[in-house]
Amino acid sequence: MPSIAPRRADPSHVLNQLIISPSDTDYLDQLIPSIREYGYGNRTAQLLQSLQDFAAEKETEIERMCNSNHQEFVTSVNQLLRIREGTVKLTGEILNLNQSIQSSTEKLVEQKKALVESRGVRQNIDEAGRALRGCLDVLQLANQVRELLSKKSYYAALRALDELQNIHLRSVTQYNIADLIQKSVPSTQKAIAEAVMADLNTWLFRIREMSQYLGELSFYATDLRKQRQKERSEKAPYFGHFRLNSAIELVSDEHEEFDLLDCDELTVDFTPLFECLHIHQSLGQMDTFRANYGATRKQQRDLVLNNPTFSLQDEELADLHTLLENVAGFAIVEKVTMKKAPELRTRNEVDEIWDSLCQGAIGLITRTLQQIDNAENLLKVKNLVALFIQTMQSWNYPVTAFNGFLLSLFEKYAALLKKRFSDDFLEIVSTDDYLPMPIQNEEEFEKVVNVSWYTPEQPAEQIKFPCVLPFSQMYPLCCIDIRNFRSQIYFFTNDDFQNPEIVDETLETALDELLCDKVCDSLINRLSVQYLGQISQIFVNLGHFEIACEELEKLLTTSRTSSSIASANGPVRLSATEKFRAHKKTAEKRIFELVNSKIDDLIETAEYNWTAPGSNPQPEPSNYIQTLTRYLSNIMASMLLSLPTEIKELIYFDALSHAADMILSLPLSSDVKRINPNGVASLSKDVSYLISFVEDLGNPILLQNLDELQQTVQLMQAENSDEFYDVSMRNKKYGRVNPMNGPLLLEKLTHSVEAPSSAADRFAGLAGRFGIKG
Repeated sequence: MPSIAPRRADPSHVLNQLIISPSDTDYLDQLIPSIREYGYGNRTAQLLQSLQDFAAEKETEIERMCNSNHQEFVTSVNQLLRIREGTVKLTGEILNLNQSIQSSTEKLVEQKKALVESRGVRQNIDEAGRALRGCLDVLQLANQVRELLSKKSYYAALRALDELQNIHLRSVTQYNIADLIQKSVPSTQKAIAEAVMADLNTWLFRIREMSQYLGELSFYATDLRKQRQKERSEKAPYFGHFRLNSAIELVSDEHEEFDLLDCDELTVDFTPLFECLHIHQSLGQMDTFRANYGATRKQQRDLVLNNPTFSLQDEELADLHTLLENVAGFAIVEKVTMKKAPELRTRNEVDEIWDSLCQGAIGLITRTLQQIDNAENLLKVKNLVALFIQTMQSWNYPVTAFNGFLLSLFEKYAALLKKRFSDDFLEIVSTDDYLPMPIQNEEEFEKVVNVSWYTPEQPAEQIKFPCVLPFSQMYPLCCIDIRNFRSQIYFFTNDDFQNPEIVDETLETALDELLCDKVCDSLINRLSVQYLGQISQIFVNLGHFEIACEELEKLLTTSRTSSSIASANGPVRLSATEKFRAHKKTAEKRIFELVNSKIDDLIETAEYNWTAPGSNPQPEPSNYIQTLTRYLSNIMASMLLSLPTEIKELIYFDALSHAADMILSLPLSSDVKRINPNGVASLSKDVSYLISFVEDLGNPILLQNLDELQQTVQLMQAENSDEFYDVSMRNKKYGRVNPMNGPLLLEKLTHSVEAPSSAADRFAGLAGRFGIKG
């Protein structure tokens, strides 16, 4: 089926439409589009030809009609002429219109062409504008990166750079500026990394500078915790069983907790670290950053431990305070960093750097310990180290190395204490007056009793002052030193010392050695003196020291800080106790030696004339025997007065036994050839005087020492000396006489007494008394 458009373009069709138009308006409406259509298609000639053909056709038709009807034809011709005239006119108008349309069309074409050209330019301009705006956005963002970098907003700068690279640059990749900016991205990233590292290094420097103050604050906080724990223990003794940093103590102190790194005194901002961490994570340089950070912290650790002028001679221990506070602050920052940034600092790294800090600090302190020769200063060192240990324990750091260091510190402390107290003991022993200690009043008496292990025989209310205590002044002074030594040793166990059993063992050993070597041996060395009163006082002091050692054993057993040691080893046993007990015998023997030596000296002065002439025996006891008895009475009432009664009786017993032996040895001397009745009578008088003296002492046992002497004199005075040779009679009357000495004396006896002789004879008799042979 043919389309409508071709039929509408056919000229005949157009003419038909014009003819059938019902009105002029419709006629024009049909004509104008047709003219415009044919004008656009350059077919105006075709339209004109069609009109001419149409006109000719109509003329022919008119002519045919006119032939049939002339009048009507003429009329029609006239009408047709008029129509033709109108047509020609119309044609002219159409031509004019066409010309006008063509000129308008040309202008329109030119305008359209200009429009098309302007649209291309505008499009180019738009494209150039869009490209320029894109480049400007890129440049603006690049400038923003620089601005953020200058404002130290490093993470924001890195984010902007990432946005620039991954988003904005993609829209301008066809331009050279994109390549330039793309090439500058690595250098910008490097600049950001360097800038943030510079800020981090500044932060690390500040951290290093504030580490000491942080450590000082941590020590102060620990000290406050110790005070609060002490207060709780005083209110409720139950809390005293728990150490600092124990679970109970931590729970009890929860309400007092505060953040050391964010408090009124100090604030540590970790923002630079976190920013640097995020930057390097974003750049994918975490391994490099971790290595650089670790190296920097190791350098700072070395600076903490590098102090060539470190000294412990200062009374305030300023260098030690600085060292331990720096170490504590450094370690606290490491622990907090590990918690806040575990990807930066691992536990192994923190433990490794902590171990190196411990070893370095201990080595530095150990090298300067020889500067300390005072136990009190060493105790200050220990207390500061203990405070450091407790502080680090609260941060969950292992402190095994410092516990071992405290042990070596205690050994030096104990050695210094022992040396000082050794000197004290030696001075006390050497400067003592070795006289019973005088007490002026009850207050002085109570002081001595409180510091000494001494139980008076009666209460202070019943004692009359002034009085005298049995021991000399050295005993309470040594007791004070013993108690002080024990207290000062136990001072070291304060603040949770981890080796209490070693303290107990060291205390027991040191006290035992001090008592044995410095007190007991010094007293024994002084036994070589010849003054009996001093030796007697030494004996008394030895006895009291024995009692003191026994009480000290009980005290040490009950005060042991380690119950396991006490249960394992049983009660404390000091060798000093047995040594004092044993050397009491030594002092006792020394007393015997001096007394017997004096007795020997006195008996050597005896002047017996064994062959005295005449009929009148010696009227009075000999001077030596009287002096001997006075000597024994005097020493018992003065120099030996403080000795126990049983010791004094033993001294009497030994002295009298020795005196009897020495007196008996006089007639048994080989120098004595003859003994007459006068000589026996003189000896008998002296023996009787001695027996009378012993009887006055009121101790029958002592008389047994004189039995041999008494029976020997009786044998020499017996009328029938042959009874001695009769065993039964000898056992009955002379049982204590030595069977060997009896016959010797009987052989020397003469029953005659010579008359007084001349001077020469008297001289010979005197020579005989001294054993001088002619």
